[in-house]
Amino acid sequence: MSNERPLPILTDHNRPFWQAAAEHRLVMPSCNACAKLFYPIGPVCPDCFSQDLGWKQVSGRGKISSFVVYRQAFFAFFKDKLPYAVAQIELDEGPRYSANVLGVDPAQLHIGMEVEVSFERVSDEVTLPQFQPRFAAALQAVDAQ
Repeated sequence: MSNERPLPILTDHNRPFWQAAAEHRLVMPSCNACAKLFYPIGPVCPDCFSQDLGWKQVSGRGKISSFVVYRQAFFAFFKDKLPYAVAQIELDEGPRYSANVLGVDPAQLHIGMEVEVSFERVSDEVTLPQFQPRFAAALQAVDAQ
């Protein structure tokens, strides 16, 4: 088992997502035909099947709609991070995105918890959108002043 962090593979379809994340912006695919925002990234709109797609910046705010707490490391990289949480975030704009939830004891997570995106640069090419409780983001903003 490798100790390297598993990272996404960048492709022509998902590169705009990762470029925006590197700029600390969260973007979602957007259909130019029906205006639907969606995730995961794909070559067509899952609503109307149009291939006329673009990207739209979203707020990065949402609520936890589901989550799992990992107590076993399936990748060696995560061995020292146990337990850790991965949640499905229902973004305020509609799409759902799965990511780690940082800055909170996994035992404190609950469905409906308000969260906000934060970004973690993990390589030269990849900055991961992560989430944290909304109150934690507000506290960090106050501390930065």
